[in-house]
Amino acid sequence: MYKLIALDMDGTLLTSDKRISPRTKTAIERARTKGVTVVLASGRPIDGMQAKLDELEICGENEFVLYYNGSMVKHLGNDNKIIHQQIIDGATTKQLTALAADLGVYIHAFSQVHGLITPELNPYTDIEANINGLDITVMDFNTLEDDHPIIKAMFVAEPTVLTKAIAKLPPQWRESHTVVQSAPFFLEFLNPNSNKGVGVAAIANYLGIQPDEVICVGDAENDHHMIEYAGLGVAMANAMAETQALANHITSSNDEDGVAEVIEQFILNNA
Repeated sequence: MYKLIALDMDGTLLTSDKRISPRTKTAIERARTKGVTVVLASGRPIDGMQAKLDELEICGENEFVLYYNGSMVKHLGNDNKIIHQQIIDGATTKQLTALAADLGVYIHAFSQVHGLITPELNPYTDIEANINGLDITVMDFNTLEDDHPIIKAMFVAEPTVLTKAIAKLPPQWRESHTVVQSAPFFLEFLNPNSNKGVGVAAIANYLGIQPDEVICVGDAENDHHMIEYAGLGVAMANAMAETQALANHITSSNDEDGVAEVIEQFILNNA
């Protein structure tokens, strides 16, 4: 019996117009009534997830949210306790800034002090800000202290430009950090001990749930770690081919109630 289901948001839980469909919302409500823990697991900051958490009423004791691609995991309810946090720093972000310039892409980052920061306004940081309802602070990243707390840094660019940059990325970055593509125009650099799989595992361990009692559903590279961790790893029909290849099960697309299908088949129709 599955006791926990972790759902990516964009391209998975949300339709293309960023809604939760009525069928999916009903399936989630029924799963929670059965005692299944439903976790939203996103690369977004929590500010960009709050409206959907509120819509699903995921706010009580022993409920959790995984944000910034697993760099942060919070226990909701009265304590709002952070149960997992692994971030990077200003020194790393300055190195990435120089690399971004060499590769011809923009960079932005999430500072625990300043919020969403970028050295240069650009259309893709605007997308990040608009999706999540955030303000942008423009600042010279070379002024960051080496130990400045940065949750994650991102290369952002038009997809064909970003694809070329990814091909030229020095291999040591993937060896020393978690590097995941969360959208065609976003490449994320995280602490090596941060990813969605680590985040889901932190929640499961907190609740005494085994990996084979977990379902994880996603559509992109930043979902790979949690899909591999789960007893049942699910990819959407609209997922990247590499994501589908990792999954145990392929469901319908995010515009065809794929999340609802998974919940109905593997949670609601099973004792």
